[in-house]
Amino acid sequence: MEPNTNSAATFYQYKLIRKINLTQSLLSIYITIPMVCLVLETVFLSWWSIFYMVIAAPVVFWIQYVISRSVLVIMGHPIAKKWGIYLKLPWLGYMPDQYISYRLFRKVQLHNFWIGLCIAALFIVWSPPAFTASLVVCHLWLLLPRLYILLRLRRESKEGMLKFNPADASYYSQ
Repeated sequence: MEPNTNSAATFYQYKLIRKINLTQSLLSIYITIPMVCLVLETVFLSWWSIFYMVIAAPVVFWIQYVISRSVLVIMGHPIAKKWGIYLKLPWLGYMPDQYISYRLFRKVQLHNFWIGLCIAALFIVWSPPAFTASLVVCHLWLLLPRLYILLRLRRESKEGMLKFNPADASYYSQ
């Protein structure tokens, strides 16, 4: 008798290789970075920087969403139930909901980093320097936790899987 393959469950076994905790001190530093940048922008560029930062934050959020989603669609990966928008620190933005290939996550974030910087650089021509600086600060601030994870995992194999939790990121091998 043949086994019933339609109802058979698939079990994935992942081995935890590395867990990167985001401590409370790191989160408090992360929260103070935009305030420090805002004060520096206000002192050195323009007092309008406060207004520009308020406008730049949702603009950058949307730009990063469009870039990430476009990269995933172009690469042909299913994104319907695997990615979602998070509004809690430190994973603000468009993030994976479940296990995600490290290679795919790295590719999406690096595209997001470079294309986002290029888009912010385009604003130099048409907008005040304070707004462009606000765009760059918001862009880098939103990507900082993800880039930190990529930096910490740079020596690991690209074939692993990532899982993001509220206070940490875990790297697994299959």
